[in-house]
Amino acid sequence: MKLPKKLSNQAKKKKSTENDDLKSGIHHLGVIVEHIDDKVSLVAEQYGDIKKDINDIKNTLNSHTETLNSHTEMIGRINIDVTIIKEDVEFIKSSLKKKIDIDEFSALERRVALLEKRR
Repeated sequence: MKLPKKLSNQAKKKKSTENDDLKSGIHHLGVIVEHIDDKVSLVAEQYGDIKKDINDIKNTLNSHTETLNSHTEMIGRINIDVTIIKEDVEFIKSSLKKKIDIDEFSALERRVALLEKRR
């Protein structure tokens, strides 16, 4: 059984419209996929940059930590040296208290010289 010519043309037009709609849908889907691909590529590129920046920050922190540890050791050694210097200054200070100063010594020298002349 054959369809009349008029119906056959309508069926062809309907089929052609459906094909056009399908092609248009596929095209739109392709555009959306391409757009998403671009966005994913952008995010991946930003992720790589962020990862590099984080590694740079880690390296800087490690360097600063090493410097800080070195300075902490130096400060510890300086503290020990200052403690020793303080002890030495205290010893010298107490030793000076037991000795006479130059003026007293020269006066004592003159008195001894006078006493020796009288003998």
